[in-house]
Amino acid sequence: MNRFGGLALLGPYLRPYRGKVLLALLSLLVAAGTVLAFGACLRALIDRGFAQGRPDILNYALASLLAVAFVLAIASGARFYLVSWLGERVVGDLRRDLFAHVVRLGPAWFEIKRSGDVMSRISTDAQLIEQVIGSSASVALRNTLMCVGGVIMLVITNPKLAFWTLAVVPLTVVPIIVFGRQVKALSREAQARMGDMVSEGAETLDGVRTVQAFAQEDRAATRFAGATEQAFLAAARRISRRAIMTTLVIFIVFAAVGFLLWMGGHDVLTGRISAGDLSAFVFYAVLVASSGGAISETIGDLQRAAGAAERLAELRAEPPSIAEPAHPKPLPVPVRGAVSFDGVSFRYPTRPDSLALDGFDFSAAPGETVAIVGPSGAGKTTVFNLLLRFYDPEKGAVRLDGIDIRELKLVDLRRALATVPQEPVLFSASVAENIRYGRPDASDAEVRAAAEAASALGFIEALPQGFATDLGARGVRLSGGQRQRIAIARALLCDPAVLLLDEATSALDAESEQAVQQALDRLMHKRTTLVIAHRLATVQKADRIVVVDHGRVVDVGTHADLARRGGLYARLAELQFNLSAAAS
Repeated sequence: MNRFGGLALLGPYLRPYRGKVLLALLSLLVAAGTVLAFGACLRALIDRGFAQGRPDILNYALASLLAVAFVLAIASGARFYLVSWLGERVVGDLRRDLFAHVVRLGPAWFEIKRSGDVMSRISTDAQLIEQVIGSSASVALRNTLMCVGGVIMLVITNPKLAFWTLAVVPLTVVPIIVFGRQVKALSREAQARMGDMVSEGAETLDGVRTVQAFAQEDRAATRFAGATEQAFLAAARRISRRAIMTTLVIFIVFAAVGFLLWMGGHDVLTGRISAGDLSAFVFYAVLVASSGGAISETIGDLQRAAGAAERLAELRAEPPSIAEPAHPKPLPVPVRGAVSFDGVSFRYPTRPDSLALDGFDFSAAPGETVAIVGPSGAGKTTVFNLLLRFYDPEKGAVRLDGIDIRELKLVDLRRALATVPQEPVLFSASVAENIRYGRPDASDAEVRAAAEAASALGFIEALPQGFATDLGARGVRLSGGQRQRIAIARALLCDPAVLLLDEATSALDAESEQAVQQALDRLMHKRTTLVIAHRLATVQKADRIVVVDHGRVVDVGTHADLARRGGLYARLAELQFNLSAAAS
C-alpha cells in the first residue's frame, strides 16, 4: 500500500457530494490562477510603470491588482466554506457508519477490544480525517497547483534561471520521501497510544466509585499519567521526524531562491533581463518555494491522516461474529415461546480450552417457568447468551418454537425475548426513554402502565420531573431496587414471548426484593420464563428446576423432588438456600 493508500477509505463518502467537490476544485483553480496573475501585474508595474515613468500604466496595474485581489478573496472564501463543509459532512457520515458497524459486532469482539480504544478511533482518528478534507488536502492541492503554475511561469519568464530552479527539486523530494515514511509509521503508533490513554481514563471514570472506595485515586492518576506520557513520547517522535523534514526542505528551497537572486542580479546588471522580469521571476520563485514548504508540511498531515484512516478501515473491516441468515424463516404469530437446546456444545473465544456447555440438552414449554441453578461457572449465563444469539454454538442447535435461531433474523429473535439482568443497564436519558428503550414507539400511557405493573409508579412520580427526570449515567440517581424495577418495566413494555431473569433480585434488600418480586410475578404471568436464581422463593415458584454442572444438565425436577433426592441440588440448597432453616 502506498503512503496515502489509507485515504482511499474516503472515496465512497465523498462521492454523494461530488457537486460540492467540483465547486471546491473550481475555487481552488481560480484562487491559484489569480495568485499567479500577480506576477504579470508586478512585471508591468515595474517595467512599464516605474521604468518608463507612465502614470496611466501605473493606474492600470493598480486596478488590475485590485481586481485580482477581489477574485482571489471570493475564490478563497468559497474554497474554505466548501472544503470545511465537506470535512464535517464526510466525517459525520464516517462516524455514523463506523458506530453502526461496531454495535453489531457482538460481545465476542468486545471481549478482546477495549471500548475506549474503539471510541478513540471513531472520535480522534476521524477528527484527523476531518482535518485532511477540511484543510490539509485543499492546502496541499492549492500549493501543488501554484507550484506547478509557478514553475511554468518561471520557464516563460527566464528559461536559464528556471533550469537552475528545477535542478533543486530532487534535493527537496529526497527528505520528503525518507522522513515521510517514518512520519506515517510513527503517526499510527501515536494514535494507538492515544487510544490506550482514552481507554485507561474511560475505564477509571466508569469505576470511579470503586477507585475512591479503595482509596486508589493516586494509583489511578499514576496509571493515567503513564498512559499520557506514552502518548506524548509517541507524538514527540513523530513531531521530531516531521520537524527535521520541514527544516531540510525549507532550507534547501530558500537557499535556492537566494542563489537564483544572485544569478538574476548579475543578468540585470549586464542588461540580459529587465528589472521587471527579475521581480516577476523572484515572485514566482518565492511562490514555488513557499508552496514547496507548505506541501512538505501538509504531506506530514496527510501521512498522519492516512495512518488514522487505516485504523478506521481495520475497524470497518471487522466481520460481525454473528451473521444474519441469507434466507431467514419467519416466527409464528403470535410467538408461542417454546425453547430447546439440543446437544449444544460451546466454548468462549477467549477461553478456547474449556467447554462452557458440553452436550447441553434442555427444553421449556410455552408459558412454563424454569429455574436454572448450579455452582458458579457451571454455564447458566451461557444459556442466556446463546439464546440471545450473542454467540453461536459449536455443535447442536438452539431453537425457538422449533426453529433453529440461526435461521431467524436477529431482530425477530431478540424482539421475542426480554432480559432483566442482575445489574440492569440504564442510560443517560429520562425515565420514560429508559422504559421504552425496547419499544421506542410506545405511547406515554403504555409506558405509565408498564411502570405501574412493575411497582415503579410510586417512586417515579416522586422524582423531581416524574417520567421526564434524567437518570444520569447508568441510572446513578436511583437505588438498586428502583433500577431493577425500571428494567422490569422495560421488559414488560416489550411484551416478550420468552423472559430471561438473571438473578434479578439477588443484590437487593428485603423490602426492595419484595417489590421487585411482585413486579416479576406479573411479568412472568403466561409467558415462558427462564430464571437464573439463588433465592429460595424464586426457585420454589418454578414449574421445573434444571441443575447444571460443568456445562451439562445433571438433574431436573421440582424443588421438593430435588431436595429429597440429594445430590448437587441438595448441597446447593443447604448452602445457598438455607434449606434447613426453611424446613424448620
